[in-house]
Amino acid sequence: MAQAVNVLDAGSLLSAFGALGIAVVMFAETGLLVGFFLPGDSLLFTAGLLSVHGVHGSVHLSLPQVLVAAVVGALLGAQAGYWLGRRGGRALLARSRAKKLHEGAERAEELLARYGHAKAVVLARFVPVVRTVLNPLAGALDVPVRVFTLWQVIGGLVWTVGLVLGGYALGSSVPNVDRYLLPLVALVVLLSLTPIALEARRARARRASEGASS
Repeated sequence: MAQAVNVLDAGSLLSAFGALGIAVVMFAETGLLVGFFLPGDSLLFTAGLLSVHGVHGSVHLSLPQVLVAAVVGALLGAQAGYWLGRRGGRALLARSRAKKLHEGAERAEELLARYGHAKAVVLARFVPVVRTVLNPLAGALDVPVRVFTLWQVIGGLVWTVGLVLGGYALGSSVPNVDRYLLPLVALVVLLSLTPIALEARRARARRASEGASS
């Protein structure tokens, strides 16, 4: 009997759906607000790792297929999220009761205000939840479509190709790397959450500073 797929586990998703699953997850995580919980970073890294010949596991992937699936899913997802934001505006966020989404929206607005449209769109790719929320938020805030499209493509390419090739390079250079798959994925998840922790710390420091000066 087939085992149930754990959508929070990169290995489970890749074993069940292969490269197609990568495209679907990338699209959902970057284009649909309901996909904020999906394991984007760890999925890309693990897919690159499992594309190396000789790495044992429940699935072996084709590196070209992984790269195409990751890029197509991430770029189409971000663009779809932007147009959803243009049409639905903030009502999309207002309907959600997920605390993480609303916190992500606050961080996305801070990124847009602090770095401008271009840098914010690129940087958001590397921050879980924020990359889910920023795309529809950019549409709701009327970020020019040409500006958004150019920089989401650049950010999407760097993010997807970088993580996939990072996993592939590690798998190619470290013998028997599959023995350390779980710790490596955990490390990638931890690193992906670092920007959120740093931003939260800076936000608390700013609030404390504003409270002390008022």
